[in-house]
Amino acid sequence: MNRIQEILHALENGNLQKAMKLKDDILKNGDEREIYVLAEQLKNLGFLEEVIPLYKKLLERYPNEGELLVDLAEVYIQLDEGEKALLTLEKIKKDDPVYVESLLLSADLYENEGLYEVCEQKLREAEKILPDEPLIQFAMGEFFSSIGKFAEAVYKYEKVLEKTDTIDGVNIHARLAEIYSTAGEFEKALPFYEKALEDKITVDMLFGYGFTLFQSGQYEGAIEKLKEVKTLDPDYESAYFPLSEAYEKIGDYKSALEVAKEGININPFQKELVYFAGNLCVKLGLLNEAEDYFQKSLELDPDYVEAMLAFNRLLFQQGRYQEANERMEPLINGGEEDPDLLWDYAVSCQHEEKYSEALNAYNKAYKYLKENEEFLQNYGFFLLEEGNKGDAIEVFKQLLQIDPTNVEYIDVLERLEVNR
Repeated sequence: MNRIQEILHALENGNLQKAMKLKDDILKNGDEREIYVLAEQLKNLGFLEEVIPLYKKLLERYPNEGELLVDLAEVYIQLDEGEKALLTLEKIKKDDPVYVESLLLSADLYENEGLYEVCEQKLREAEKILPDEPLIQFAMGEFFSSIGKFAEAVYKYEKVLEKTDTIDGVNIHARLAEIYSTAGEFEKALPFYEKALEDKITVDMLFGYGFTLFQSGQYEGAIEKLKEVKTLDPDYESAYFPLSEAYEKIGDYKSALEVAKEGININPFQKELVYFAGNLCVKLGLLNEAEDYFQKSLELDPDYVEAMLAFNRLLFQQGRYQEANERMEPLINGGEEDPDLLWDYAVSCQHEEKYSEALNAYNKAYKYLKENEEFLQNYGFFLLEEGNKGDAIEVFKQLLQIDPTNVEYIDVLERLEVNR
């Protein structure tokens, strides 16, 4: 048994002290091949700190050996010592066979540091040296995709596809599908998803395909694929909301609610899905359930304005203005400026005869809702009830601009002008 085998055997048996003593002996007295083989073995086993002195010993003898410098830099990268890795890579000369590899490693490090211009410079330098190398085109595609330059990323990925459809285990069709979907070009994304799934079906890819079908308005197809995701992985919580929405889009509210409930059981803290379940209950006439879901969504986020507005509609429908008013009051007093919430608050105050608070809320909402006919109707008639004829005239003039033939608006204005 040679010394490297003894070290590996000692490590297998948990005898770290013996292994490190043998390692130090090889570092001090071993030949170049023995040191290099030991470094590779220890690196593969994850003994990264112990590997560094071995590579440094070899570099003392071969200071310009590019492969050794790359090996050492990769160890530094795994140890999250990016600065040391960059300093090591900078020692590799331009005529070294691994120079391009060093550029790609440096580019990754600069990207991780947020130095995108330097990263791009390194990638373009590598591209000049090997313009047709798919790995470089792929690296550039990954870089452009990460910084949101989707057109450039698509171009680079398509260059890769001219040579191969897989790089480092990454399906290029899948990358293009994801980019087009992220960029909102859903129709373009779909055929790439189909190609990627021909190669290998993964839950993530299947979800991406189903979600993109949903985004493109192909709800039946989305339902089919998202149901497959559920079947493959019932705990894949991201699938439940779009699947529920897809059922809702085709008018199958019962199935939509069933899926929403399944999703809530998996993740009860997803406030958007809880709120959506409440809306579905309203459509199904399940008002008590709807109230429960709206309350739960507001318990998860008391500032969730959309849920508050939906809950208000339910409370108003039942004449429960005081309860709605009490729920909204902390938000309004806290400076909430959502125009629809201000409008709701004004209506609830009006019904609770809190006229000063109602007028204040109407005035604030008016800044945002000057073109909303229904709001202007509420506001105008409130002003009339309060005897504020001057402001009421201005509001009804705005209403008449929106609907010039409305007899009611004309009649109100005529009476106001006569009695002014």
